[in-house]
Amino acid sequence: MPQPIDVWFWPTPNGHKITIALEEMGLPYELKPVNIGRGDQFRPEFLAISPNNRMPAIVDPDGPGGAPISIFESGAILQYLGRKSGRLYPEDARVRVAVDEWLFWQVAGLGPMSGQANHFRNYAPAVTADQRQIAYGAIRYTNEVHRLFGVLDRRLADREFVAGDYSIADIAIWPWVKPWRGFGVDIAEFPNLAAWFARIETREAVQRALEKGEAVRSGPALGDSGADAEAARRLLFGQRAR
Repeated sequence: MPQPIDVWFWPTPNGHKITIALEEMGLPYELKPVNIGRGDQFRPEFLAISPNNRMPAIVDPDGPGGAPISIFESGAILQYLGRKSGRLYPEDARVRVAVDEWLFWQVAGLGPMSGQANHFRNYAPAVTADQRQIAYGAIRYTNEVHRLFGVLDRRLADREFVAGDYSIADIAIWPWVKPWRGFGVDIAEFPNLAAWFARIETREAVQRALEKGEAVRSGPALGDSGADAEAARRLLFGQRAR
C-alpha cells in the first residue's frame, strides 16, 4: 500500500486546493495542521519544507525514484500530484498548456487579488490616519476581482470547465471563488461562473475535502473580536522579514 502524503495544511482556499485534488485523485494523505493564527508557519520543522513560511506544503514519502520529496507552493503541488496520479493533468501537450494557463491565472491573479480585496474590505482598521488610502485599496481590489470574475465567466460561456475536462485548473480556481461574498462581488452577475461553481461544489470529493479540512480548524476566526483574534491578525498581517 502506498504511504500517505503528509499535507501541511490549514483550511484556507490554498489549503483546500490540495485536499480537493488528493480526494479527486484517490491518493492517501494525512493532514498536518499548520495553525496560521498561532504562528505554526514559523516553526523550524515547517520552514524546512516551506521556506516562504506559507502553507500548504507536502511531503511525499514515495517521491521520484522512491525517495521522499517535499514541495511548497500550491501550483507546484497540484502539478506534481497530477503527474504522480496520472489524473486531472492531461498528457497531451496542447491541452496541458491550457490547464497551465488557467492554473497560473489563478495563482498570479485571482488568488492575490481576492486576498487583497478580502483584506481591505474585512480586516483593514476602521480608524486610521488616512481613511482615503484604505478606501482606495478596497475599491481597487474589489474592481479587479470583479474584472477577473468577468474573464472567467466569458471563458465558461461555451464549456463546462476552464480547460476542457475537469482538471487541476478548476481545482485551483474553485476555492478562491467560494468566499465571493467577502470580495464585494455578486456571483449572480456571472451566470456561467455560477453554474460552473455549482457543478464543482456538488462533487463528492470536494465535499469530503472541505469536511476534513474544517475538522482541523481551531482557535478564533480572524474576524472575531477579543484579544486572541487581535493577536492572530497582528501575526498574519504585520509580517516582515525574519
